[in-house]
Amino acid sequence: MNKKYFISLSIAAALTIGSLPTLGTTANAHSHSVEELQKQQNDISSKKEEINGKIDEKKSEINQNINKQQEIQSQIAEISTKLKDTETKIAEKTKEIDETTAEINKLKEEIKVLEEKIKERNELLKERARAIQEKGGSANYLDVLLGADSFGDFINRVTAVNTIVSADKKIMDEQKRDQAELEKKQEEVEGKLADLESTKASLESLKQDLDSQKAQKAELFKQLEAQQASLEVEKEDLQKESDELSKMEHQLEGEIQAEQARLAELARQREIERKRQAEAEAAKRAAAQQQATTSSSGGSSSESAAPAPSAPSAPVSAGAWTSPASGTITTNFGWDVLNGKKRYHYGIDVAARGSVPISAAADGYVIKSHYSSSYGNVVYITHSINGQTFTTVYAHMASSSVSTGQAVNKGDRIGYMGNTGYSFGQHLHFELHAGSWNASKSNAVNPRQYINF
Repeated sequence: MNKKYFISLSIAAALTIGSLPTLGTTANAHSHSVEELQKQQNDISSKKEEINGKIDEKKSEINQNINKQQEIQSQIAEISTKLKDTETKIAEKTKEIDETTAEINKLKEEIKVLEEKIKERNELLKERARAIQEKGGSANYLDVLLGADSFGDFINRVTAVNTIVSADKKIMDEQKRDQAELEKKQEEVEGKLADLESTKASLESLKQDLDSQKAQKAELFKQLEAQQASLEVEKEDLQKESDELSKMEHQLEGEIQAEQARLAELARQREIERKRQAEAEAAKRAAAQQQATTSSSGGSSSESAAPAPSAPSAPVSAGAWTSPASGTITTNFGWDVLNGKKRYHYGIDVAARGSVPISAAADGYVIKSHYSSSYGNVVYITHSINGQTFTTVYAHMASSSVSTGQAVNKGDRIGYMGNTGYSFGQHLHFELHAGSWNASKSNAVNPRQYINF
């Protein structure tokens, strides 16, 4: 467990240590009202919600990290492909350079031979030129022609002279052509070699750059892996904290149910005691009536007027239940439409103007008396009617005059009609649940089954 987790857990535990009763105990439970327990539960729920929000953030960060890793892996694969292609091209260029180098070496041999031929031709031309110079130049050719014995011999001599002159011209032409070809081959091969070496250098530079990119991506991937491992640990710690808060939340829920059950049992015992007292009063009245009858038959006359009952602050019906308020029924139990949207209404709305008192619908104990954003000022009362537990809810009151754990009688004033919470005008929203109240309102019943409005 890391330091952050320990601190968070300690804060959550502080919400309950010294104030939460131990599970399985009932003596301590009596010192904590449902309202106090639910406040503690709400605090823990808020903390848990905050922790779960952080868990979701960590999950999001982990997913983003994984996506980045996948992206980096894809980039590394792409770079590796480029590297392989570049290495192949470098190998090809190296091979071409080797072949061109071999071609150059071969050409050098050919050049060597050609240079020898040129040298020989130069020597031959020098010898011819020397011979012509020694014998008088072109006059030698004229002597050759004039020395002919006949016309046929003259023709032969002309042909021979032309052949010699042509041979010399051919040698000179070949000399010029071979030299030009040599220069051209040298220029082409040297240019080709320079291009190959330049291309190879560019490819080697590209390979070096790709190697660097691949190394950087690999390092980034390593960092992302380490970051993911850290995020996983943080998420696990937060999850442990959330689990601990859930345990505390469930413990408090058990305490709330136990306190509600205790108040319901008090209501049941109170109902039993009320019935016992009623039976005792009835027996006492019957005995008194019998005694009065006996005294009357004995000639004595004794009349005593029964004391007038005290007038209730609001009309109270006979029986176990009474209407909680006077006014007009604006919304009944069941499906209806609110602000254009269909919804299920779990109670009955009674509306009236002025200062309208709200009464307890039956004998019982106050489970909660507090303010909520939806119900406004609201009172929850648990009742025991013929051994069955009921819960009534009085919402949107202007004010409440009862406190949590307080015993109330049917018809007792518990507050005044108002327009607090999520409300659209002064009214009482009254709910009746056959059993305990829960957020899903699964025990809600139509109040008209028990109460005449």
